[in-house]
Amino acid sequence: MHITTGTILKSTPSTNDANFEQAIIFIAEHNEKGAMGFVINKKFAKALNELEEFKQCIAFPLYEGGPIDQEHLYFIHRRPDVIEGGTLIANSIYLGGNFKQAVTNLNNKTIDVNDIKIFIGYCGWDCNQLEEEVAEGSWIIADAAELNIFNTN
Repeated sequence: MHITTGTILKSTPSTNDANFEQAIIFIAEHNEKGAMGFVINKKFAKALNELEEFKQCIAFPLYEGGPIDQEHLYFIHRRPDVIEGGTLIANSIYLGGNFKQAVTNLNNKTIDVNDIKIFIGYCGWDCNQLEEEVAEGSWIIADAAELNIFNTN
């Protein structure tokens, strides 16, 4: 099977990296430069409101998106009606957009955990690196239809 934007990957026991032990990855971008994705099943130790710049927010779970750029937050959502500027990935799921609108909609409960997932950091692969890791057995391609990416722990 071919890896594309929107693909779900599950790590295997042969994945030789503690960051990815029992990880489920959602591929948010895949092109000639490589791939970008997020670990969707590992909660971060703190909630959004426990981060200094978001202490006025409601308590909302954060996820360990991956080992790259853990100084920034990233998000996927399925509410382009209330969050502008996101990029359609696949199956009505959007990457990013106006984070200020996202936080406002979280705080006023217009959106919830079924609509948005926020990550600290991301996963990245160079061109063909992810395909090589799948070929060597580090990852298996999962059936996206059987997994609700907004409801994983």
